[in-house]
Amino acid sequence: MARLKPQTLREQKTEELQQKLAALQEEEFRLRFRAGTEAIANPLQFPTFLRVIARIKTILGDRRTA
Repeated sequence: MARLKPQTLREQKTEELQQKLAALQEEEFRLRFRAGTEAIANPLQFPTFLRVIARIKTILGDRRTA
């Protein structure tokens, strides 16, 4: 998964961010489930997923308050 920069995320529409957030949360869930049952190739994917999910949630929260 490529790192998504905050500026790139801010340029996207709210609907796109919500869809991307749902997809990332689903993918992160599947990765955690797989990690519990088998060894995964790159365990450093977890912090990356969490960081991007947090960025998207922050941007969406900023848009709600603005």
